[in-house]
Amino acid sequence: MSRQDSTPGASAAIGAALYGLATRAARRLPRDMSLTSAATLATLDRTGPRRITDLAAVAGVTQPAMTTLVRVMEASGLVERQGDVSDKRVTLVCLTEAGASYVRTRREAGVHAFERLIGELTGDEVDALVKALPALTRLAELESQDREGPKQ
Repeated sequence: MSRQDSTPGASAAIGAALYGLATRAARRLPRDMSLTSAATLATLDRTGPRRITDLAAVAGVTQPAMTTLVRVMEASGLVERQGDVSDKRVTLVCLTEAGASYVRTRREAGVHAFERLIGELTGDEVDALVKALPALTRLAELESQDREGPKQ
């Protein structure tokens, strides 16, 4: 079915449902660090090392604010700065093993929370979610491309 064939308002209703679900899921996350810090770690996990200016743009914060955030995460052992082998003038922010472990643990907690909720659905509702997986995966890819821009 093409977008033109879909029920009027379906995109808005789906968008509202997904936004509400994402918002509630974010509120359930541990408050051990700011959402911006956690999102920055997740960005580094997905995209690999990035310049501070790139991370600031992705997070929607100023470069000085991202510099401060990176300093705090560096002091906590979650990230480190490394020179770019292709351009000696550039410094990249990289995840440490501790940072990667934090991202994995946080992601697993989110997955388990949704698994528990999915366990409350009917078989037909679970089947509907299974059928929607390719579209949901594609939406996540499009959102990531839109927010994070091209990989370095």
